[in-house]
Amino acid sequence: MTTLYHNPRCSKSREALHLLEEEGETIEIVRYLENPPTHQELRQVIELLGIKPIELVRTQEIEWKKNYKDKKLTDEEIIDAMVENPKLIERPIAIKGTHAVVGRPPEKVLDIL
Repeated sequence: MTTLYHNPRCSKSREALHLLEEEGETIEIVRYLENPPTHQELRQVIELLGIKPIELVRTQEIEWKKNYKDKKLTDEEIIDAMVENPKLIERPIAIKGTHAVVGRPPEKVLDIL
């Protein structure tokens, strides 16, 4: 089973979902804008991705530019910002077992199969 952090309004996220479906993958869809991850859940996703929290932030979002861009934030504060404002989380994120990828481009989600 693959877990997909998904935003149905995002074309890249929809494309990633379609690719996984074409592969016959069983998918658990997490609509993270409606049900934001907790701090600990997001921390675990970041660890699976093997990245720093800032690498998961959509830094071009107005919310980021307005409230966080010029601040010196710790990793924990960056995670808190994404939990409080889930639209700051890069998408889509696919997780299978102990492997995770950000689907940019969407074909990257196939790397975990």
